[in-house]
Amino acid sequence: MSTLVECVPNFSEGCDKAKVDAIVAAMKVEGVYLLDREMDADHNRSVITLVGEREAIQEAAIRGVGKAAELIDLNMHKGAHPRMGATDVVPFIPIDGVTIEDCVAMARHVGEEIWKRYQIPVYLYEAAATVPERQNLENIRRGQFEGIRAEIATSAARKPDFGEARVHPTAGATVVGARKFLIAYNVFLNTPDVEIAKKIAKAVRFSNGGMRFVKGAGFLVRGLAQVSMNLTDFEQTPVHRVFEMVKREAARYGVMPVASEIVGLIPKKALEQAAEWFLQVENFDSSLILENRLTAVMSGKAAVGGLRAGVEPFVEQLAAPTATPGGGSAAAAAGAMAAGLAAMVASMSRGKKAYLQYEAQLSAAIARLGPLREELKAAIDADAQSYNSVMKAYKTAKTVSAQEGETLIEAGLKQATSVPLGVAEKAQEVAGIAQSLFAVTNPNMKSDLTTAQALARAAITGALANVEINLASLKDQAFAGEVRKRVEIMAVS
Repeated sequence: MSTLVECVPNFSEGCDKAKVDAIVAAMKVEGVYLLDREMDADHNRSVITLVGEREAIQEAAIRGVGKAAELIDLNMHKGAHPRMGATDVVPFIPIDGVTIEDCVAMARHVGEEIWKRYQIPVYLYEAAATVPERQNLENIRRGQFEGIRAEIATSAARKPDFGEARVHPTAGATVVGARKFLIAYNVFLNTPDVEIAKKIAKAVRFSNGGMRFVKGAGFLVRGLAQVSMNLTDFEQTPVHRVFEMVKREAARYGVMPVASEIVGLIPKKALEQAAEWFLQVENFDSSLILENRLTAVMSGKAAVGGLRAGVEPFVEQLAAPTATPGGGSAAAAAGAMAAGLAAMVASMSRGKKAYLQYEAQLSAAIARLGPLREELKAAIDADAQSYNSVMKAYKTAKTVSAQEGETLIEAGLKQATSVPLGVAEKAQEVAGIAQSLFAVTNPNMKSDLTTAQALARAAITGALANVEINLASLKDQAFAGEVRKRVEIMAVS
């Protein structure tokens, strides 16, 4: 299965085009593609957006860090943006065929390699963080290059995740992590008073009681005060709402936004949300956009079946005369579809005038359904893999001692039991969320929620059937007893 990962390294150089060109050239690896590059002289920072296969993009990122260490001296660096490294931050973002957990593993591999090859200490952040305090980049970068250089050897809180407690003399330290898609969004005000931008950023950012999934700071950029923000989950905190809050806060100080900018790339869905909000189109959905409709029609024509093209390979694999994928994978797929339908219904009601009173409940449902959907999708492969592991254990048992063989088989059966049990529990949670949405969403979408519940029930039934068939072969009765307790809890809840 192909994998697609996005990587958005930030380099502390935004003035010298030749240096940035050299860094980008160093990251040219087969299977990696350059999507965007942004240079900002005021921030003295470049943001490079790459996408590629899992293995290739790791190597590209490592090479970029090495080239930046050759060309950038933080002792001479000046710019508005906080920085702690020549390569300041390297996030990995799952796009297709990978999970956030996969990206965490990638971040750890890349971090270790950066220290081994270049003697640059590395800190892990966001989903890859080893301690809660390091989930936020701001906590790691506090004091910037100079502050970290002074404290890294004496403060336990400054100890890097990879490398010795000393910064690279010119390249500093680098932060590597895994996260969801982030929108870098800046709003310029019609004033040079940067203190106003800082006050607005404080009001907007979540860490000071502002909007969830918003990080912000104030800078003076090109002679204007700028509210610089990172939106870490645009589906739950959309761009248009952030702009409106900045505008409202600015009015308190007698100023107003004059422009905004996107640094890097932005998902089309985020712009569609903004169009719907500001135009107040009552019947808006993405299919009204000409290019979206053309894409759907043309891809359907090319694939002979439109949406069918996406699901057909899996259905045909189910029909093939092989043991996997089987009922367990199908149950996980049904649960994932249930979560997807429920999320769609909640998303289409959230933000609408008629359902503003249910905003918190809808946002909570969407926030929970996302991880459930990802976990259930992952279980499609996990179930097939667990079955294959059991078969391999039985085969290996013939070539080892009886005790070793029994241990291998028991471990395989436990995994083959745990995967569908997890599917059943997650599907039951999806069913409960879908039920709660009937009262707080558009009644015209009742059939979608009904379908979601039916799919969730099918997932539960199929998954539990797989649990039972594996329990019958287990010898560890303590484990089997715990599984049955969890099944009984599901039955009464």
